[in-house]
Amino acid sequence: MMKYSLLAAAVVSALSFSVQAADDIEVIEVKGVRQKLQQDGRLKDVIQKTEVLDEIMIENKNALSLTDAINNEPGVNVSNECSMCGVKRVMLNGMKGEHTTILVDGLPTHTLISGFYAVDAISTTGVDRIEIARGAGASLIAPEAIGGTVNIVTKEAYENQVAVDVAKGSHDFTAFKGMATGISEDGRTGITLIGQYDKQDQEDHDDNGVSEAPLQENQTLSALISHDLNDYNNIHVRVAKVRSEVFGGPVIGDTVGSIQEALGSYDGIESDQLFVDDDVRNRYIGKPWETTEWIQTNRDEAYVKWLSEWNDSTTSELAVSYANHKQDSFYEGIDYRAEDEMLYLRAKFDTELNDQHFLSYGADMRTEEMRSDTKALQDVPDYVSDSFDYDVKGIFVQDTWTPTDSIEIAMAVRIDQVTADFIDPKKPGVEIDETFVAPRVDMRYFHNDEFTSRFSAGRGYRAPLSFFETDHGILDSEKGYLIDVDSLEDSLSVNYALSYEGDKLTSTFSAAHSNVKNLASLQETDAGVPILTQLDEDASVTTIDIVAGYSINDNLTINGSAEYFDYNDVFRSSYAIAPVETRANFEIEWKNDDFTVFWNTTWFGSRDLRDYGYEGYNIKGDPTSLKSQDAPSFTVSNVKVQYNLTNEIKIYGGLSNIFNYTQIEEGESPLFYDADGGYDVAYIWGPLHGREFYLGVEAKL
Repeated sequence: MMKYSLLAAAVVSALSFSVQAADDIEVIEVKGVRQKLQQDGRLKDVIQKTEVLDEIMIENKNALSLTDAINNEPGVNVSNECSMCGVKRVMLNGMKGEHTTILVDGLPTHTLISGFYAVDAISTTGVDRIEIARGAGASLIAPEAIGGTVNIVTKEAYENQVAVDVAKGSHDFTAFKGMATGISEDGRTGITLIGQYDKQDQEDHDDNGVSEAPLQENQTLSALISHDLNDYNNIHVRVAKVRSEVFGGPVIGDTVGSIQEALGSYDGIESDQLFVDDDVRNRYIGKPWETTEWIQTNRDEAYVKWLSEWNDSTTSELAVSYANHKQDSFYEGIDYRAEDEMLYLRAKFDTELNDQHFLSYGADMRTEEMRSDTKALQDVPDYVSDSFDYDVKGIFVQDTWTPTDSIEIAMAVRIDQVTADFIDPKKPGVEIDETFVAPRVDMRYFHNDEFTSRFSAGRGYRAPLSFFETDHGILDSEKGYLIDVDSLEDSLSVNYALSYEGDKLTSTFSAAHSNVKNLASLQETDAGVPILTQLDEDASVTTIDIVAGYSINDNLTINGSAEYFDYNDVFRSSYAIAPVETRANFEIEWKNDDFTVFWNTTWFGSRDLRDYGYEGYNIKGDPTSLKSQDAPSFTVSNVKVQYNLTNEIKIYGGLSNIFNYTQIEEGESPLFYDADGGYDVAYIWGPLHGREFYLGVEAKL
């Protein structure tokens, strides 16, 4: 019952606040210090190319999580890299998931390891919009985001309102969402309280007793308070608590009775056979623990921001953010626990020097401490813990120059002192101790009222520190796991975009190229021990995409996009799962006063899996049972229908993956044996989630 009580507490508390604040006030929208400055363009760099997903776009997708909301957006791919643990990686411009930095209200509240697990637990309830900046454009405040940034902007309280949303569907799909906003009588204080619970059951499309998609259960509770101290100073405080549980492998109610039973079945003795006739397509007959992957995540987040308007030309923002990420997990017999604590401090100032020059400058500091342990590997000679200390101190300055009404140029540079130290006694000394200079330039040129060009170029870095980016490198209790990292990944990105905005038609053509030196990759020693090392050759990717939208009339809008990703051989060799190479998307939205209908179809092009090192067998020790190394093209479609019963209540329903397309339906299980007879679970090239039906109701008070 705790999951329901958390949600109820958020809604009831906010409702009480809203009612009290509204006793003697009819005005429901107040323009505070922060909102005023946002509208003046003082808190957002409008030069760089940034895609924005607003509430309506998120709602049309019925997206409960960040990954659902942004997946298949232009330049974005959410890669599912494990059929058991459901690890997700948010890839921007073809870069790897670890190259994406997730921000909340412009601040880092995620640790280095939280980008792999619990991204599905980042709820969309209470999200005002999601801003996606691809490539070098984010380097002023996040130089380690060499793929780009995803900034989740929390809805602020400008009115008194309570909203509750309940939905149910197939595969035990369950969602309870609650949000309440309230403002004080004088309009200086606003509070936003958010609660969300969502769940989705395992899916076993070939009925062999092993899931292809895991059970996922998420809980989120957060609060945002904004208070204007006076007409020139504003304080923002946000706290959040996130809990996530993922369980994949033996199907509950079929192969095993419960999660506890699966974990309790561990005896360290492997079965002679996992499947009937050693064929992954047949019935699972092994012990539950031998294919169990279970991850429980608890994350606490908090930040404080103080915004001051000093005079007509200068503002400042002082910010502190904190995150504590705890993981307890079990991977087919190997236990892994980790606690990652991050503290971030920033002082940023903006000064309008004159009509042509706007200066942003400041300093920040990030310190992160991660400690992990595993009982299963502690006595293995060739095992090095991935516990680390990570510290960054930086200064930055940017001048936004507007020489004419047609052109804007932002020139920026950061200087960071970066140290990263694996603290295992087997790794003496400090692995990374570098001073890194990250320049950046953004330019926007208005050709005329319809056409606008944007250009960005910049340098960034990243410290490769977590075993999760090595495709579960510790999943062998006999071989162990080693680390050989001594340099920052060093990237250079260039982006160009040409946009057209007419009365009915809008479109944007984009091209980007990113090059990475010292790219981290999982290799093996001569003895076959997995080792996190870095590639000698440069890895690069070029992306091209075009996005267009056309408003046929006031009720009907169509949108489309087409994308191409070109990876060089070095980059291809580093991927655990084959990324998207070609993709096209089509959307249609029809609405009137009462109805909204949204349809989406995404096409994925075929791929040669040999380019990414795919080699797996359905039958253990049988070379004739080689799995297909050619991934076919396919489409996935979704539809949602919404009807407004009243101004306050609406009902909705929909189908995700309407035609039930999965790679399992194509006869390709993600389970496989390698050439040495080792069992694995990530032969993935297509969807693993099948058709899902849902119905819901939303009420606003």
